[in-house]
Amino acid sequence: MSVTLVLGGARSGKSRHAETLVRATGPAPWTYIATAQAFDAEMTERIAQHRADRAEGWITVDAPHDLPAALRAAAGEGRAVLVDCLTLWLSNRMLAEADLAAETKALVEAVRGYPAPLVVVSNEVGFGIVPDNALGRRFRDAQGRVNQEIAAAADRVVLVVAGIPVAVK
Repeated sequence: MSVTLVLGGARSGKSRHAETLVRATGPAPWTYIATAQAFDAEMTERIAQHRADRAEGWITVDAPHDLPAALRAAAGEGRAVLVDCLTLWLSNRMLAEADLAAETKALVEAVRGYPAPLVVVSNEVGFGIVPDNALGRRFRDAQGRVNQEIAAAADRVVLVVAGIPVAVK
């Protein structure tokens, strides 16, 4: 159907905008594929708040690692899906020392094959300073490549700046 990539910085309003896009596709239920993992109390609280902030009608699927499989499973349901977010998924896969090229290829294939509206959220990490350590630079570069691959597969790309969506593609 259609794939939209929603990019933005931290606290830019990208998730809120993405939820609005998915709700506009039709009546609930919608699927929310969450990639976050709670490794500490602060992240546990953030995840709980994120879930509480969503309106009713969302079915949440936790997929911190195998995002392509979660998309393939959701495809069978035929519902609109929101993936939030690629940034956390990528960091999870990097920490697991996964083959990022193979993982990205599998993700792009799952995105391209999704049969219903799909909205994917990711951080735009290229606007900041150059990270001062090798892992940070590796992550920034990998995130840029993942964003480029998903943007190429997407029908639409939106950059959210200070809560304002700006069409890129």
